[in-house]
Amino acid sequence: MFIGVAGIIGAGKSTFTQQLAEHLGFEAAYEPVEKNVYLADFYRDMRRWGAMMQIYLLAKRFEQHQQIVWSSGPGVVQDRTIYEDTIFAQMLADSGHIDARDYATYRSLFEMMKRFLAYPDVIVYLRVHPEVAHGRIQKRARSVENTITMDYLLKLNAGYEKFVSEIGRWTRVVTFDWNEYGDVADVAERVQEEAAKSVDFLRDLKRI
Repeated sequence: MFIGVAGIIGAGKSTFTQQLAEHLGFEAAYEPVEKNVYLADFYRDMRRWGAMMQIYLLAKRFEQHQQIVWSSGPGVVQDRTIYEDTIFAQMLADSGHIDARDYATYRSLFEMMKRFLAYPDVIVYLRVHPEVAHGRIQKRARSVENTITMDYLLKLNAGYEKFVSEIGRWTRVVTFDWNEYGDVADVAERVQEEAAKSVDFLRDLKRI
């Protein structure tokens, strides 16, 4: 089983990914934050490093996605999927931090890679108010996140809501209110119920 965990910055995805993976006896695949060689530079100068940051992440997530799909274990829970990268890239383009030419290059790379991707069986969307996420970001006090503003989180939240409505046409999306952390056992039960339905769901899509 392939489970993706989606949510804005500060939603609590990494902790939830670990807890859900442990509960199900699955492997956890984390977002490449600590080893991201562009992250600090990106937050210092988004226009200078925005395009390379997104291309770097796209490559890393594609590699991780393929490793998950070809894993021989019982299942994997992934902290943020490759599909969510397009939200961040679109935001950077809209704000002028990635110019039109670089964004077109990024999109062409993504569209080409997408042909070789298999959608997760289920995507768990942790819905969190931007104000709550902002408070969590401040509390964990990561130096590279000091420049994240409420305005940025509001736009990111809008991008995620649009993403969830669109990706739901291709795979199962299970949404949880995560403004207060929920019970992972309850989430796991719901996810397994949805995953059991996903085979017929995808088979119906293929007939269209």
